[in-house]
Amino acid sequence: MFTGIIEGIGKVEKIEKSKNRSAVKMTVDLGTKSRGLKIGQSVALNGVCLTVTKIVKNKANFEMIDETTKKTDLGNLKPGSIINIERSLKANDRLEGHFVLGHVDGVGIIKKILKKPKEVQVWFEIPKKLSKYVVKKGSIAIDGISLTVVDVKKNLASVCLIPHTIDVTNFHTKKIGDKVNIETDILGKYILK
Repeated sequence: MFTGIIEGIGKVEKIEKSKNRSAVKMTVDLGTKSRGLKIGQSVALNGVCLTVTKIVKNKANFEMIDETTKKTDLGNLKPGSIINIERSLKANDRLEGHFVLGHVDGVGIIKKILKKPKEVQVWFEIPKKLSKYVVKKGSIAIDGISLTVVDVKKNLASVCLIPHTIDVTNFHTKKIGDKVNIETDILGKYILK
């Protein structure tokens, strides 16, 4: 489990098909976020919960199955891509954002970026099947970032990012047309169920 409070950004070093497997292996430079990390632990990369399969210094390997590469934006990553990193929540940690599972519901597309003096408003297209879970003032995770939905119009939703969030996440690299991972609020899913 995660909170959507991004701890930092990492850089994709290498992506390759695993030998004798259909999985895709990705090597990520986690920088200081690799300290104390162990094989088998979970890390959210762009909001996708992945398991560490190997660690060498500050670089960790993760394996992704077809489901992960096809249903998230991780299948679009290339060496050099900048990604958001969040280590899993410890039982005694403070819950600063909202409950984020790392189970991406779908991929959205950035449609508009409005830069304002103290914030940046980002409009993105929501997959139709997710629109019932996205509500004004509700929680949403975009590329793993815990955010509040500012507005919803049909299949579009917006969030606002403060300068700090842009500085410490990969959002400073995003542009119109980019894909983002969307995880809707788990509480809303259970209520609707």
